[in-house]
Amino acid sequence: MSSHLHMSISRKGELTLSDIMRDFKKFTSKEIVKAIAEVNESRKDWLMNRFEFAAKYIKKNKNFKFWQDGNHPEELISDEFIDQKLNYIHNNPVEEMIVSEPEDYLFSSARDYAGIKGLLDVELLG
Repeated sequence: MSSHLHMSISRKGELTLSDIMRDFKKFTSKEIVKAIAEVNESRKDWLMNRFEFAAKYIKKNKNFKFWQDGNHPEELISDEFIDQKLNYIHNNPVEEMIVSEPEDYLFSSARDYAGIKGLLDVELLG
């Protein structure tokens, strides 16, 4: 999705889901802003201005803010719950009328679940 991200993650050790999300957001925001700054792209100035404006009144952000605050981690505790969340995630681009079938969205694990190799390595759940 162009405006948000859904993902399932696993954790080991003492890190909580919130710890993982904090570290994920910190790392990816720096890498994305760096990539945008280095690429000759027509929307670069607009994007950088938006990220800079978003960080302007937030003490913990020094220059740019890429991710919104907050997240909604939920532990996948049963096969039924896993199926529910996967269906929600896979059908999100269909509901947004980006594609007609979940597996048509190039950036979704729905492709892997449909037997089509996706862009990333995916470990199938359930």
